[in-house]
Amino acid sequence: MNYQQLLDSLSTAVIIVDERLRLRHMNPAAEDLLAVSRAQVANSSFLSFFDENPEAIGALHQALEEQHQYTKRRVLWRLPNGSQVTIDYSVTPLADDQGLAIEIQPLDRLLRISREESMLTAQETSRSLARNMAHEIKNPLGGIRGAAQLLAKELDSEELRDYTQVIIDEADRLRNLVDRMLGPNQPPQLAEVNIHEVLERVLAVIQAEVGERITLVKDYDPSIPDLPADPEQLIQALLNVLSNAIQALQESAVKSPCITLRSRIHRQFTIGKRFHRLVVRIDIIDNGPGIPNALLNHIFYPMITGRATGTGLGLAISQQLISQHGGLIECESEPGRTQFSIYLPLHQDLEQTL
Repeated sequence: MNYQQLLDSLSTAVIIVDERLRLRHMNPAAEDLLAVSRAQVANSSFLSFFDENPEAIGALHQALEEQHQYTKRRVLWRLPNGSQVTIDYSVTPLADDQGLAIEIQPLDRLLRISREESMLTAQETSRSLARNMAHEIKNPLGGIRGAAQLLAKELDSEELRDYTQVIIDEADRLRNLVDRMLGPNQPPQLAEVNIHEVLERVLAVIQAEVGERITLVKDYDPSIPDLPADPEQLIQALLNVLSNAIQALQESAVKSPCITLRSRIHRQFTIGKRFHRLVVRIDIIDNGPGIPNALLNHIFYPMITGRATGTGLGLAISQQLISQHGGLIECESEPGRTQFSIYLPLHQDLEQTL
């Protein structure tokens, strides 16, 4: 077996370059990681997609000249297709000054798992605190409302009864807010659900609200099979996310406001510490002003909002509903484009714990 056959059998991404840093070989794992075919890049310069600073390029030449090995950690490479990947890589000189072997270890999946785990833990702690606070608020509200009702019966003045009615109305408003803080108290009633039927119901509600003021675009993958879910809870979670997008567009001066709903299948995807062979990804994309960076990492926490009239509960409730399905919501935002991505396991019985 020659070295190419040996490298091709490895699951680790390995690239071989010659003394001029031209690509001599790239195993299948490297092709998958870097999203490029070795036939396309054979004999081309490795530096054409080695997007690092001049010091890193100098280190490659130094490794060739001095025949020494080195490793770099947490490096961001920009790939030929425009995407980015975070990696560790080790550079090892080949015998007889024939070039370098570059071994690449992707970190994006591990970093994302760690980030998601920390985010979910922090969100659950925040939700628990909000629920405890809500219970403490809700208990005296009933007494305040009841006392106001009894007081109203004892008053002869209509004007004074108007004041007691204000107390009752405000107590009811606070009770409704507290109920929302407590979040959904029913576990999902799972059934086989066509995700596009859910999306169509959501779009019908949104279309009735926005009319022709906002363009709604559908980009579906019709091959997605049914998934185990509670359709009513999914509808509520999606409506909460879409409502935020609508409000962001209506409050800004965006020309040709647009919201896109996209559905796709992802394979071999990890949510938290659970590995799933297949997940459904639903993207909600708007061309609004974007979410400020100061808020972006906290938008799924209760009572966090960037709007003066917002309660900061909609996205927290959506995250909780999706979490009950074993899923996750993520958000990426920049001026002119905000994308919420909802991940739902397609077959919960195929889960494996990492």
